[in-house]
Amino acid sequence: MRPVILSCGDPSGIGPELAAKAAEQLRASLPFCWIGDPAHLPKGTKIQEVERVSDAMSVSGNALPVLRHDFPAAATPGVPDPANAHAVIDVIARGVDLVMRGEGSALCTAPINKKALKDGANFAFPGHTEYLAHLAGGASVVMMLASPLLKVVPATIHIALSEVPQAFTREVLRETVRITAQGMARDFGYHSPRIAVAGLNPHAGEGGAMGREELDWIAQEIKSLRAEGYAISGPLPADTMFHARAREAYDVAICAYHDQALIPIKTLDFDGGVNVTLGLPFIRTSPDHGTGYDIAGKGIATPQSLIAALKMAAEMGRNRG
Repeated sequence: MRPVILSCGDPSGIGPELAAKAAEQLRASLPFCWIGDPAHLPKGTKIQEVERVSDAMSVSGNALPVLRHDFPAAATPGVPDPANAHAVIDVIARGVDLVMRGEGSALCTAPINKKALKDGANFAFPGHTEYLAHLAGGASVVMMLASPLLKVVPATIHIALSEVPQAFTREVLRETVRITAQGMARDFGYHSPRIAVAGLNPHAGEGGAMGREELDWIAQEIKSLRAEGYAISGPLPADTMFHARAREAYDVAICAYHDQALIPIKTLDFDGGVNVTLGLPFIRTSPDHGTGYDIAGKGIATPQSLIAALKMAAEMGRNRG
C-alpha cells in the first residue's frame, strides 16, 4: 500500500484546515502525505515533516505527514495572494511527478482559485482538469463527479451554455464514452459499465419539437456505440433520469454540459461527491467544492468531501493495482 498524495491548493482557502481535520479523523486508516508550506496549516496542527512520500505510512497514526514546499508569502484566510500563485501551481506539478513515479498511489488535489492563479502566474488553463491533462502530455480526459449514489460525466465542462451545442459533437460524445468506459473498468471495477446518455434539449428534444440534435445525430451515435459492444442507452430526458428508480438502470450517466451533470449529484450527495479525472495515466480525485474563502480560517469547514475524495483515491488505487 502506498500513501495518497494531497496537494495544498490555495493556502488562503479552506484546504489547509481541511487537511488537518482529515488527518485527525483518518489517522493510520488512510495514510496520506500533504504537500505545502507548514506555516499555512492551522496553529496547533500536529505535523511531521517527511523526506519521502512513503514515510507517511509510519507517520500518519500520530501526525499529518508534510512534504515541505515553501511559499513566498503568508496566507491570510479568505484573501488570495497572487504572490503565492506560482507555488500553488508548482505543488500540483510536484504531486503529479511523485505519483507518476509511483511514490504515491493517487493524487488528491485541494481546491484552487483560477483567477488568483491567472493574476499571479498567468495560469493559462480553465481549471485543474485541463492542467493535469497538460502535465500528462496532453492526455484526453473527462471529468467525472462520483459518489455512492451517482456517477456523472459532463461531455463539455467549463464553457458558456451558449457554446454547448457547437462543442457537443459526435466526436466528443464518442471520446467521452470511450474514456468513461475505460475508467469505470480500470478504476471502479465495472468491466461492462451500463452507460446512460442524456439528451441535449428539454425532454430529449421531444421528437424534434424542442431541438433536433437527438434526432439528427445523438441517437445515431448511441446506436453505433451499442453495436460496438458498449452497454449504452439514450438519449434520455435529463429531467427524469436521476430519480432513485431511474438510477438503478445505469452505472454512469453522460451529460451534455456542466450543470446538467453537476446539479443532480450535488443535490443528491453534496458532501459525498468527488471530482475524478478519467483518462490520466495516474489517479486524481478532488473534493467537489471550492476554496471557501467566506469561511476560511473560522474553523467551521467540514472535511467530509475531502475525506470522501481521499477514500475514493485509495479505493481506485487498489482497483488499478
